Amino acid sequence: MTETLMDSVDAGGDDDADREEVERERAEMREFVKGLSPDDIKSGNWFTRLLTQAMGSYTEKVDWQYFQERYEGVPADAVVDQRIKMAARYAALEGGLSAGAYSAAVAATIGSLGGASPATVPAAVATLMVDVVFITRLQLRLAYDIAVLYRVPLDLSDPEDMWKLIRVAFTIKSGEVARGSMGKAVPLVVRPLVKRFYSGAVLGAARSFPVVGKFLLQRNIIKIGIPVIGVPLAVVLNRYTTLLAGRHAQAVFRNEARVIEIAESLSDRSRHPQSMLWVAWLVIRAEQKIADDEALLMRHLVRLVRDRHQVVDERLARLVDIDPAEVWRRLAAEPGDLSDLLDAADRVAVVAGAVSARRKTVLSELRDRCRRV
Repeated sequence: MTETLMDSVDAGGDDDADREEVERERAEMREFVKGLSPDDIKSGNWFTRLLTQAMGSYTEKVDWQYFQERYEGVPADAVVDQRIKMAARYAALEGGLSAGAYSAAVAATIGSLGGASPATVPAAVATLMVDVVFITRLQLRLAYDIAVLYRVPLDLSDPEDMWKLIRVAFTIKSGEVARGSMGKAVPLVVRPLVKRFYSGAVLGAARSFPVVGKFLLQRNIIKIGIPVIGVPLAVVLNRYTTLLAGRHAQAVFRNEARVIEIAESLSDRSRHPQSMLWVAWLVIRAEQKIADDEALLMRHLVRLVRDRHQVVDERLARLVDIDPAEVWRRLAAEPGDLSDLLDAADRVAVVAGAVSARRKTVLSELRDRCRRV
């Protein structure tokens, strides 16, 4: 989803204008594919190179201010919903354009890629790769846009954040949903053919691709080599997988935005920021298993308390097992009204769902301790 592709054409624009933009993007992707060798494709290095091409200058241009200028005053949910639908539309258009060039010969060529010249990608494989890199870049940028719109900080120079974006944009779970539901997305009469083709020799060839590249090729390989239904199937699958990717990214980043919002509120309202961290961790560790949302909340709480209150608790950072007695001592030493700590404890307890019996016990003890101070 490039700046031009998503923002220069109105969401309700005519088909000809949209198709022209997609063709321009495909031409750019053809140039990218021309720079790949057969080894780049087989090794999965094409994906590494695409990451640099797709996200390098894009992240410098597309930030919160970028969207504010275009959608000032519009709630993030509304903008995200529109961009997901637009991306799915462009994915479908591209699927129709690419599928027109697909044939059984393309699938056969993929299987024999290892015998190709080390300097040249066969034309049939290049046809497939234009489709793959177009959809890959579209979905990667869509996920990034959604993170920006929900104001979830991502530093793509940080390997951890980059991998997080990749996981969200191309989640295996989402791919499994797409494959499991694929039969419902194509006509009943061709479902057996799709299933047989997808489990055949072409998929076997795709298994040689590593990790992300392998998954992305598997998701796209079904669109080729099936006579008659190639074009409509490519259109449906491109649109469907892009919708799934967008909705998954929305669910993940919207939830993280919710957790960040809670952390910001607790930090801003806290009169005892250091003790708040201890209370929050005590409530979380009341259960042996730490939920993802709880770990996320704690991470942002620590960051916000450091940035806004200039408090860094090295002892808490080194802690393995938290001793409730130490928390009680800290509360006893705190001056004034401790209602902010009780409020923090209550909100931390429900961040990942219903409050367990163990956490209810901790909350009850906290109320008693705070009333005695």
